[in-house]
Amino acid sequence: MTSREARPGPAPENRDVDDSDLSPFQEAESRWRRWRAHVAARPSLNLAYRIGVGVIGAFVLAAGIVAIPYPGPGWLIVFAGLGILASEFAWAHRLLHYARQRYDKFMDWFSRQSLVVKGLGAVLTCAVVLATLWLLGTFGLVGTWIGLDYPWLESPL
Repeated sequence: MTSREARPGPAPENRDVDDSDLSPFQEAESRWRRWRAHVAARPSLNLAYRIGVGVIGAFVLAAGIVAIPYPGPGWLIVFAGLGILASEFAWAHRLLHYARQRYDKFMDWFSRQSLVVKGLGAVLTCAVVLATLWLLGTFGLVGTWIGLDYPWLESPL
């Protein structure tokens, strides 16, 4: 097949699109769609792109799952990882919507609970954080920095 023959796959969008009346975000999206159509028209490049998106998305998702019990943006990182995967995979798109619905329902339920239940949630979260920090050896490391050398601070792992 020569470079002038038609390639299989989706037809590239018209390259003579007038982007002058679009907002900067719409212009960037238009450029992105044209670039993605260019990649999709080449099967081996498309496969490499999808593998790259899968690897990066899985890494971000795994980091988010690890970060969930810690203070900070654990769930945000999970949703970002799913969003990266959802940009190329339909199963991830469905999972993202399902997880977001469940998260919203749980947070609505939790916000309606009494102060006792909210306090218990905070205590359990602290217990998970402290247990994982201990298992990872953080207390033993920090203890040696400040002169505390107790055997129970060391991780059992």
